[in-house]
Amino acid sequence: MNTLVEDTLKATAIDQPKYSAKDFQSDQDVRWCPGCGDYSILAQTQRVMPELGIPKHKMVFVSGIGCSSRFPYYMNTYGFHSIHGRATAIASGLKMARPDLSVWVVTGDGDGMSIGGNHFIHLMRRNIDVNVLLFNNQIYGLTKGQYSPTSEKGKITKSTPYGSLDYPFNPASLALGASATFVARSLDRDPRHMQTIIRRAADHRGTSFVEIYQNCNVFNDGAFYQFTEKESKDESVVFIEHGKPLVFGKEKDKGIRLNGFSPEVVSLKDGSWSVSDLLVHDEKDTTLSFILADMTYKPGLPRPVGIFLALDRPVYEEEMVRQINFAQEKQSDGDMAKLLNSGDTWIVQ
Repeated sequence: MNTLVEDTLKATAIDQPKYSAKDFQSDQDVRWCPGCGDYSILAQTQRVMPELGIPKHKMVFVSGIGCSSRFPYYMNTYGFHSIHGRATAIASGLKMARPDLSVWVVTGDGDGMSIGGNHFIHLMRRNIDVNVLLFNNQIYGLTKGQYSPTSEKGKITKSTPYGSLDYPFNPASLALGASATFVARSLDRDPRHMQTIIRRAADHRGTSFVEIYQNCNVFNDGAFYQFTEKESKDESVVFIEHGKPLVFGKEKDKGIRLNGFSPEVVSLKDGSWSVSDLLVHDEKDTTLSFILADMTYKPGLPRPVGIFLALDRPVYEEEMVRQINFAQEKQSDGDMAKLLNSGDTWIVQ
């Protein structure tokens, strides 16, 4: 860890004031549609921030364009409402210039997966210590209901009146494919789970990516109904936890086992299978993380929710500082005036 970050952490431990969730609420009126899932994500984030031990003036929320991207206005921290798809690029530059800051990116499935897709994958592979919260409502909400990169095939919208022909992105699989070190999924209607995931993301050293299923009750209401509602959630979602077998169902009578590399549902009722036969999650296993993320759109399988992967890997900004220090030790400090006046020079009259 570089000296700047070490000194900051020491100062933080001494000077950190006691915050409450209210301290992270700005004076701006929250202007999302009544009933939008964004309210829950905002509330859970504001509840978790006081627990992180970081002064508010050391926190920055960066967003792009979309309903989710109003987020910085509602957080009583520093913030940057940037341009469409570029939040990850701006956050990357900010973190490299100021590694002592806690930097958060708030984006949506359109902003992050479409125009911002290229920046997204490179942030993942570089492992810059930035936290990304992607609100996935499977629609373009701000521009009034066009299909997005995560909309299901056949989706009828204003821009696809006969149904979308595109196969949807799976954000978790995309992040894993880009060599992300922390990939997780949560639900807007599961506050406790979301708080746990946000805490883990904040604690992770490197890029953390959290996909949050978020209901757009105006343009895509009920997109995640079966995964969030009491009457269907237990049968449709399997919560993945490190070191625990994959069990689900109202009576906890179903599980996931691997048949080769293919996950399949088995019943624990009749004695043919037991908990000991089930797949046990290991958040350090990259191969397993891909298998679980790939369950997302597979018919007959529950939707995995939780932390897919959490790996330790050097963070980009520390490697950059190390490289700069090495170059300075090897070549000494540069002289800009000498550089500008060396070689072929001329005077413009």
